[in-house]
Amino acid sequence: MSSYIIEGGRKLEGEIEVSGSKNASLPILAATILNKGNTKLYNVPNIHDTKITQEILKYLGCKIKKNSDKIEINTKKVTKKEIPEHLMRQMRSTVILAGAILGRFNEVTFSYPGGCDIGSRPIDLHLAAFKFQKPSFLNSFSKLGVNISEDSGFITCKCDKIIGTNIDLDFPSVGATENIILASVYADGTTKITNAAMEPEIVDLAKCLNKMGAKIEGAGTNVIKITGVKKLNDVSYSVMPDRIEAGTLLCAVAITGGNVKLKNVIPEHINQILAKLEQIGCEIEIEKRNIYLKAPKKLKAVDIKTMPYPGFPTDMQSVFGAMLTIAKGNSIIIENIFENRFRYVNELKRMGAKVSVEGKIAILKGVRRLSGTTVESTDLRGGAALVIAGLAAKGTTIVRKIEYILRGYEGLDKKLNKLGAKIVVKEE
Repeated sequence: MSSYIIEGGRKLEGEIEVSGSKNASLPILAATILNKGNTKLYNVPNIHDTKITQEILKYLGCKIKKNSDKIEINTKKVTKKEIPEHLMRQMRSTVILAGAILGRFNEVTFSYPGGCDIGSRPIDLHLAAFKFQKPSFLNSFSKLGVNISEDSGFITCKCDKIIGTNIDLDFPSVGATENIILASVYADGTTKITNAAMEPEIVDLAKCLNKMGAKIEGAGTNVIKITGVKKLNDVSYSVMPDRIEAGTLLCAVAITGGNVKLKNVIPEHINQILAKLEQIGCEIEIEKRNIYLKAPKKLKAVDIKTMPYPGFPTDMQSVFGAMLTIAKGNSIIIENIFENRFRYVNELKRMGAKVSVEGKIAILKGVRRLSGTTVESTDLRGGAALVIAGLAAKGTTIVRKIEYILRGYEGLDKKLNKLGAKIVVKEE
């Protein structure tokens, strides 16, 4: 177990570059299974979750070479069709590999995934899309023609052939949308997803697969069409920058009253984040793939409501929550995606924050200053929120269980230190 020791009260200034996207890298790494050949990936962040995904790929039979910023993956000799339970339980995103293995072999076995405890994140939507269902007068959807069985916590999906069909998602789940795309690349016929997730990471996955030779249309809209193909080709692909890391770094600068030039970012991916930062008083300028932010002396209160993309991202809710603890006035946050996203609030209260939570609503009354103390990460984004709070707090803040943070941020302490923070890692 490790901790960050943060000396608060330092204004962050300078320029920093955003790493590749965690949430785009994971499904793209899974997609290499479908390639049956060689894939060169650039801009994959060196974080816990991408490492676990690569461990699973090696277990399946993939050959992986790393050279500076490039990962070369050969999936020609993949033969295993099951995801090992001990790796499956380390993060929820491992379920994305199921769609890729199913798409290649028409069979996959896996257990229920683990990950951060931020609320109910069932894989029912994934399984419902796979499941075989006979057409009827009331149901014109045959799904993907997969038979699903469960034994002692292990799920087996198996079929003779993936069959293209129409799938209407009850909720625009990012993971379910990605799994359907991966499972349908080699399908017989065309698969159409309605009420699909529209996140930029979906677009990045589709771009990578299309470069391999897949036929995917509509990514980035709520209707995606996948026309099955017979084969894919070798490819080189660079992963998009991480929009959540970009937002986190901007908030880190804002809470300290600093200014920054943020490089390697796609501004349109974070429109909602930038809009809220302007509302709290930050001056923002955009220049191609660079964002300049200058923070005010005192932040203003703002209300936030999380929604599926293109709404305000749930992954940024806790980070903004930390920032709004010292904003002038009262702020309201409504969390519409995950019911346990407010677990970090109790840790902020240890630092002097005034926050009350009722169900999916949090009310934050801004205080003049937070005080450094020992706090504990409860999940990935909640841990990042505590780091943000520690940057502005008086005295020293110790953030324990930073393993959660390392799951999704590449060198967060190093990047913040480059901007003028003082963060030391302590092994316990």
